[in-house]
Parts: sequence; C-alpha cells; structure tokens
Amino acid sequence: MDTIASLFSFITWPVSWVIVQFHKMYGAIFGPDTGWAWGLSIVSLVVLIRICLIPLFVKQIKSTRNMQALQPKMKAIQERYKSDKQRQSEEMMKLYKETGTNPLSSCLPILAQSPFFFALYHVLSAIANGETIGVINQSLLESARQAHIFGAPLAAKFTDSAAEAQALGASITDVRVVTAIMIVMMSASQFFTQRQLMMKNVDLSVKTPYMQQQKMLMYIFPLIFAGMGINFPVGVLVYWLTTNVWTMGQQMYVINQNPTPGSKAQDAYLQRLLKNVSQHGEVRGRRRKNIVKAIVAKGADRNENERRFFAGLSKAGFAAQADGTVIKGATVTAEADGGAATRRQQPKRQTKSQRQAAGGQHPSDAKPSDDEQADSVEKPAAPSLEKKPQSQATDEQPARPSRANSGGSRQGKSGQRKGQQRPKHPSSKK
Repeated sequence: MDTIASLFSFITWPVSWVIVQFHKMYGAIFGPDTGWAWGLSIVSLVVLIRICLIPLFVKQIKSTRNMQALQPKMKAIQERYKSDKQRQSEEMMKLYKETGTNPLSSCLPILAQSPFFFALYHVLSAIANGETIGVINQSLLESARQAHIFGAPLAAKFTDSAAEAQALGASITDVRVVTAIMIVMMSASQFFTQRQLMMKNVDLSVKTPYMQQQKMLMYIFPLIFAGMGINFPVGVLVYWLTTNVWTMGQQMYVINQNPTPGSKAQDAYLQRLLKNVSQHGEVRGRRRKNIVKAIVAKGADRNENERRFFAGLSKAGFAAQADGTVIKGATVTAEADGGAATRRQQPKRQTKSQRQAAGGQHPSDAKPSDDEQADSVEKPAAPSLEKKPQSQATDEQPARPSRANSGGSRQGKSGQRKGQQRPKHPSSKK
C-alpha cells in the first residue's frame, strides 16, 4: 500500500494544505488537538472532492442512460446469437463502439478520487511514523498524533501491535474495536449502495453484461474494502466511510428523482406523480413536465410502467399532452396507448315478471288456466297416404329426406330459400 501511495505523492501537498485549512476552522471550535477537529477536516476534504467530481457523476448518469437506451438492441442481439456467446460478445462490443457508450463508466468517480485517497493515506502514514509531510509541520504533526476518534488515534491501524498503539497513546483494544466497527460500516454501505442500484434502478426485463457487471461489483467491492480496511489508518477509514455515505445519498436522490426507465424505481416515481396530479389537477414542476413529455413522445414504445401511469391518468379523468401538461375532460376514454376502445356496458339483468310486464302482458295473465291447457292439447293426426300438393308441401316443414332422393331434397330447400320452385322441363325424367 505504501508503494502505491508513493505514486501519488505529487498531490500530497494540496491534500495536506486542504486538511490544514479545515483544521484551523474546526480547531477554533473544538480545540486544535481534538479528534473532532481532525476528523471533521477529513470529512470536509471528502465533501470538497465529491463536489468537484459532480461533473464526472453527471457524465456517469448520461452514460448509464445511454446504456438503458441500448437495451432493446442488446436484447435483439441476445436473441439472435443466444447459442453463440462469443459472437454475442463481439456484437455487443461493436454496438458500444458505434454508439460511443462505455459500460465501465460507472467506475469513473471511483477512479477519479483514487489519487486523493492514496495521497491521504500517504499523509496519515507519515503522521503515524512521526514524519512531516506537505504543509504539516512539526507542531501540526504533534497535534495530529494526539487526536483520537472514540479512543483510536487517526494514524492507528487494525494490524498495529500493542506497542505501536501504545506509542500513539491508545490501547490495542480500543484501536481494534473502533477500526472493526468502521470497516463493517464501510463494507455495509458499499454493499447497500450497489444493491440499491441493482434492485431498484435497473431494467430487469433485459439481461445485459452491464447488469452482470453491477451484480459482480455488489458482492466484490465490499469484500475488497473489508480486506483492505484492516491496513487502513483510522483517518483513511473516516475518509472512505464518508465517501461511501455520500455516494449512497447521492444515488438515493438520483433513483428517487430520475429513475431508470423500466425499473421498480420508475414505477414508484410515476405512481407518486399520478397521485400528485390527481390531487392538484396539473403537473407541477418543469422537470416533471419534461418526464411526462418524454413519455408521451415514446408512443407505442412505452414500457409497462409508463402504460400503467397513462391508464391511471385516464381513469382519473386526465389526458396527457405533448407539452407535458394534462387536461381534464368530462369523459376521457383514451387508454394509455391511445387506441383502446371503451368497455361495452352490459344491460342490467331483469326477472321474468319484469320482462313480461315490459311486453305488455300482466304476470297473472301469462299462465293459462287448466281448462285452457287441456283444450289446447291436440292429438297427433294420423298419417295420410295421399300425396300432398306442391303448394301445400312448401307451407309446411318438409320431412327429412331419404338417401335416395337427397339431391331432390336439397334442391327443394334451395328453392325454399331463394323463392318459388322452378317447374321442371317436360322433357326431363320424373
């Protein structure tokens, strides 16, 4: 670690200068030799560095959005070359190159602050060894060596021996308890940050190498920090714990206010937006209007969350406009996709008495008397051997034709459908 830190010794002077300036400010409040003065100086250094890295963070967000925009193309490549993993990877790399997208852009903030991290480690190591470095002179060195955070010196490490801890004015038990708690907190915050990204802000409908990368980082980074943390001085643990908490809060804000399309976070955001529109009758805020405007512009390419949001607007009596606003009408029948028909209203089911009353017949008159029923029953007529005339046969329902004259029966049915049967020619056979 000391060898790596020495590579970034060129920025130890600006890092030490920033720490000293913050120490002067906090020393006037808490005392120059207290752990609060030096600890808050390191925390303020983290905040300053992360503010300077905001442009890189914005670039990271844009690159992440570009990755999300490529999801349909990635899915098509996966379906086309699902049996050839090598060709699938080649096509993915080709797509990244054509669109100028870097799947490793999520690591930019970490890589950018690495020099400051190793420079701080170099400064604290020099303090632990009793050496002046940068703008930290002998008096500041003695003050930093006396500073303790919950009983652990800033320059103490988990792997220090009892003699080294005693030389810094502390017991080995206090040093290991404090460093162990900080290492656990540092690893837990790193894991929670990556898990939050994977579970809430990723479109889980498409499996991509980007998702596999994030899933791998979710488990690997906490283990790396836990293994390296035992060699970090307490001051470096304060630095890294602070930057993890900053990253976690920054990511929570982005997920809450600008979620990834198709993710669970987007569904939660659109449901909150729908509730807000229902309460106030309008879309409040320019950023929210831009989100609604972008969803309207997608048309048929909307994802399930966005279609559910538009269906909720329609149910509440609102219709989204192309400029991101909403209008409220007497009846809004448009669905989220803009083309679904309204559901047909089924008539109310009536009872038998209601149907009879609607037909003009009183329910008491509907049922005939017993005598009328007896008179209305007719005995079946005896079968007649006489052949009925043609005109009389057409008025009554024809009997079922036999196989011998099935053709004539079909012809008779055809005549009944089309009109009066055409007489046969005299020359035809009977």
